Parts: sequence; structure tokens; C-alpha cells
Amino acid sequence: MESALAELLTSALVDIPQAADEAALEELRLKYLGKKGSLTAASAGMREVPGERKAAVGAALNETRLGIGAALEERKAALVAARDAREAEGVDLTLPGRPVAPGGLHPLTQVLDRAVGILRRMGFALATGPEVETEWHCFDALNTPGDHPARHPSDTFYFDSGRLLRTHTSSVQVRTMEGQAPPLRIIAPGSAFRRDEIDATHLSAFTQLEGLYVAEHVSLGQLKGTLEAFFRALFGEATELRFRPHFFPFTEPSYEVDVKLCPKGQAPRWVEILGCGMVDPAVFQAICEARGDEVYHPDKVTGFAFGMGLERLAMIQWGIPDIRHLIENDVRFLGQFA
Repeated sequence: MESALAELLTSALVDIPQAADEAALEELRLKYLGKKGSLTAASAGMREVPGERKAAVGAALNETRLGIGAALEERKAALVAARDAREAEGVDLTLPGRPVAPGGLHPLTQVLDRAVGILRRMGFALATGPEVETEWHCFDALNTPGDHPARHPSDTFYFDSGRLLRTHTSSVQVRTMEGQAPPLRIIAPGSAFRRDEIDATHLSAFTQLEGLYVAEHVSLGQLKGTLEAFFRALFGEATELRFRPHFFPFTEPSYEVDVKLCPKGQAPRWVEILGCGMVDPAVFQAICEARGDEVYHPDKVTGFAFGMGLERLAMIQWGIPDIRHLIENDVRFLGQFA
């Protein structure tokens, strides 16, 4: 049997180097090493080999298999090298390479990273929540009455199940208070959705950043100081803010905050930038009912909340005139921020 294996190896070593291409080489592999190949048939004859000869014949089988396998690999490497050489023919290696355009962070991502970094240094922790919400978390827990315009299907995206796409990330504040006792200091960046007509200043899906601080003796002065420190760190120490009384269902008192812009060659102007206020006691009562305890009772804690659109921050930061530029993915526009 050893002589038959030697003849098989010799035959393979003659055939394999003559394979014209990889398809022919595969046929030879199947011929010699396939399930129905010559070596497999020879291996089946091991049953008839006397016991004292099995070791020698087994060694010859392994040697034949390794020899054929090595020849196949060598020929395959030669065929691949020849194919690569043909494909490289005519390539001028002296031509300059094509430059790779550098990537960069989207302006919204840049603003988000800066805003979160500033607020994290001020002691706020990140909090997240689902984008598909219940009416209770989005409206009821935030003291929003049933006839409020924000709850109408013309303003909010509802599902057949009764759930909705959150209209603000305040729902994250509610969920955090449900699961965590005070004191807490959180920020909740994320997407929000409203049925707004898309124009130069509105999107139906936008990015919001909200903050909440709840503890004993939290004051309006702390809210104003926090926001002044945040915007001066974001826009510069000379930034001026203006607080105007407003109404929100979930804060009392409530304020809208304007920032003073001084564009070169233009008169200074005030631009609305966020809403804020002290957490309404009704919100704390709703949280107590949901938790089944009194840790958020308005006689024990107070708190402030604020919320801002990051698209508005980006527009102010870089003087972007149309909010739609931020979602059109035009590299000519985005390349300015890389």
C-alpha cells in the first residue's frame, strides 16, 4: 500500500503545478483530497491492513496528504500572485494619491458634547429614558391638563396603543424621580418630537437638553446662577442673559431666558433660548402618588428645571440662519465644522 501512496503523491505533484487557474486547481483538490477522492479511497483500505503494518501505512497516508496539501497551497499562492500582477499592469505608481477628506463631528454633536461637559462639571449626572412614552409620563405627571393644546393629535404623534412620541425630555425627569429619591441633579439630552411644520426655525424631530435639580431649599437664585454660569462657559464670559416671566404647567414661577447677541456690523438683539422655572408642587405630588411615599413632598423638597433646544444653540453658536441646514446632510455645509 505504501507504494500505491507514493505513486499517488508523485501523480499529484505532477498535475498540481500544471493547473491553469483556480477552478482547475479546485478540481484537482477534489480529485485527490475530496470525499470521493483518491486519498480518501486509499484511507478506506486501512481496514484490510494487518495490525503490525497500520502504523507505517498511517504514517504514509499522513505524509501523502500533507504533501498534496502543500502543493495545492503553493500553486494557489502562485495563481493569486499572477492574477494580482495582471490587475496591476498599467498602473502608474508615480501618480499622486487621492486625498482622503477629513471627517468631523456634526455641529449638533459638538454643541451637545460641550453642553454636557459643562453641566457635568457643575455636578449634573446624565439620565436617559424611552422615546415612546405614556401620556402620564409626558403630560399628566407634569401637571398638563387634558385640554392643553400640546396633548391634541395635531401637535403630538400618537400611536394606536395610546402611547406617543415624547414631546420633550421632561419625561426622563419624571422617570428618574420615580426611581430615585432626592437629592438628585440630572440632565436629560435626547430627541423630542412634535407635529410642527418644518421651516427655517422649526423641525418635527429635534434635540433637547433638560435639567433638573431637586433637594432641600433649592432656590430661584440657584437656578439663575446655574444658567448664567452655563451660558457664559458656552458662549463666553461677556454673555448677557435676560429672564422674562412666562407660564409652563410644570413650573411655578416660570421664565423664558433670552441671550443677547452682538453680530459684527449689526445691532445687538435678544434671542429666546430656553424655558425654566421652579418645579410646581403639583408635579411633586404626582411623583409621591406614583412612588407611594412622601420623599418628594413639596413641604420637604424644592427644585428647578430647565430645557433648551440644541439646534437653537448651534444656530446661535455659528450664526446658522436656517435650522434645516442641520438635517440636510450637505457636506458643503457640514465641512465648515470639521
